[in-house]
Amino acid sequence: MRLMAESFGRRLWAAVEDRGGLCVGVDPSPEVVAHFEREDSLESVELVALRLVEAASSTASVVKPQVAFFERFGSRGYAVLERVIAEARAAGLLVIADAKRGDIGSSNEGYAATWLDEGSPLASDAVTVSPYLGVDSLEPFRRRCQRGRGLFVLAATSNPEGRSLQGARTAEGVRVFDDVLARVATWNEGADGVGGAGVVLGASAPRGEFALRELRGPVLVPGVGAQGGGLDQVRRLLEGVDRRSIVVSLSRALVESGTSPRHLISSMSRWRDALSENL
Repeated sequence: MRLMAESFGRRLWAAVEDRGGLCVGVDPSPEVVAHFEREDSLESVELVALRLVEAASSTASVVKPQVAFFERFGSRGYAVLERVIAEARAAGLLVIADAKRGDIGSSNEGYAATWLDEGSPLASDAVTVSPYLGVDSLEPFRRRCQRGRGLFVLAATSNPEGRSLQGARTAEGVRVFDDVLARVATWNEGADGVGGAGVVLGASAPRGEFALRELRGPVLVPGVGAQGGGLDQVRRLLEGVDRRSIVVSLSRALVESGTSPRHLISSMSRWRDALSENL
């Protein structure tokens, strides 16, 4: 089966070749807002988010707004998020909505329409999803991959709390995260080079038994920088994976050396160059 539209994976390839593999995490948490010497408010969240998007427009290929830091302000927060997504897409950036949605049936249909359908005010290029109500429950998201949208399925994350579940063995003796990787890989069958179904692999995640080069989809890597992961870990974890399929997400590490537009562009440029040199 061939995709009807250019896959998100191919669009990501082009973006990474053009601007590098940096994904700027737009995470206006109270801690990040404090780096901007602002009180934690919706107005500060908007300023921080738009400043990050502006800096990313010349230095990164992808931005990843963390939905939680907007929705804590209710409908007004979602209005700001809508603007952030629109500004990022207008600047030529790919947008991954870090929503980590995952439910069943009509609920997933609603989530998929919210984050991936063009008519939605929150329409993004891709969204993060959780497979832990069953990989098959993500069918509404998978269908949208055939229409050129992308998804990143949580497989093996960096947080220690997830390892006992993600590393557990199925009845067939396969580790859960390896099973998730293998199942997502089937969604990319027939794609032209690379499909739109990707995974999230934390920088400190263990390397499993599934051969990642067989995924034929994008990989989103959090956990680098302030979370303690290093690029050497990423290189070992993703050995054999086409570097154009890899985006490494950073957030707090980008603001620690300064938050003026000049400082942000400089920090993002350094990380972008480090990724190009080390992956």
